[in-house]
Amino acid sequence: MRGSTLLVAVLVVLAGCAAPVSPGTDGTTATTATSAASPPTTDSATESPAATATPTTSPPSTTATVTPTAAPTESPTPEPTTTFTPAPGYGPWGSEPVVVSVAAPDDGRDYAALVSEATAFWEGNDSRYLEYEIDYEVDADARDPDLVVRFTDDIPVCSGLDDAAGCAPYLTDGWQIDRPETVYVRTGYGDDSTVDIVAHELGHTLGLAHGDEPADLMNATGILYTLPRTNATEKAFPWDDPNFTVHIDDTNASDPDAAREQVRHALDYFEGGAPGMPDNLTYTYVDDPADAEVRISFADSSPCAAGAASCAIAGGYDPDGDGALETYGSYRVVLVDLDTEAVGWHVGYWTAHYLGAEADDDKPEPFRNATYGERRSEWWA
Repeated sequence: MRGSTLLVAVLVVLAGCAAPVSPGTDGTTATTATSAASPPTTDSATESPAATATPTTSPPSTTATVTPTAAPTESPTPEPTTTFTPAPGYGPWGSEPVVVSVAAPDDGRDYAALVSEATAFWEGNDSRYLEYEIDYEVDADARDPDLVVRFTDDIPVCSGLDDAAGCAPYLTDGWQIDRPETVYVRTGYGDDSTVDIVAHELGHTLGLAHGDEPADLMNATGILYTLPRTNATEKAFPWDDPNFTVHIDDTNASDPDAAREQVRHALDYFEGGAPGMPDNLTYTYVDDPADAEVRISFADSSPCAAGAASCAIAGGYDPDGDGALETYGSYRVVLVDLDTEAVGWHVGYWTAHYLGAEADDDKPEPFRNATYGERRSEWWA
């Protein structure tokens, strides 16, 4: 097969901090402007440690994982069926405008406009990247096109790959063209990413291979974003599955054994069917933090904000690139200089938060306006 593809990694890992709010000693709400949400003041007997505000997550930093693929290879040269000699100064398509039709689902999107934006890129940069002229005429309903851009959920296996975002013939000479040629583009991506896919695949029909300039467009892998998706904070259950692995780092706990028991009480409460929470949760404890989706640790000071009695740091996926997580993949609870008896309550508070109960009113009763004594009671019973 003489096709060439664009393989993409669409999942972007994010991380952010959050922490509950407690009234300060003067009766006002204690807040701080940091990378974390407003944290509670220290959980002491002289304060009213009630979590009253809805914890939020600040804009996180972004990293991406990209899957490398092999460079495209050409199949044995086919026997020419027609004779075509490009005019001087033109590439494989010759001097006439390349007529492009569009085959797309009837879902309300203006696919022809996206294709036109991609063709305009090459028309405006032909002398820079192609060293010959190229002109396009995008006519969505053209009856006798030179090229068809087909948007589909299923991309043909192209260059041996079955998870590509697009596929196109790799054309370097006019005799290779068998009109109409077809470019396949996977649906479901946002407008900007869709334009990038179309432009990438058109690049192959213009004789460019993976890694050719412009490399940021023609690389075999890249970051693409989907159409808008529901944020994790708007989902009833923002995880892929209800089975969690847990690692407890008791290095800085004042009483490690008792602290571990508190954590188990909290998670057993949810595994047993906490009111308003999913009833099929499981928690399995692991020794390696790299294997854990839930990590519990202890610290002398908060990594989120000064004065926080606890805070949580979430990780997950942002496939639509809007800066908000759409699915959680992990969270870490940091407990700051707490009485051992309060450890379970703080772990439970954050567990409810990341199970979809961001607002305190949505959490199980033990986590709504709990007093100092209630936080240190056997609330799980």
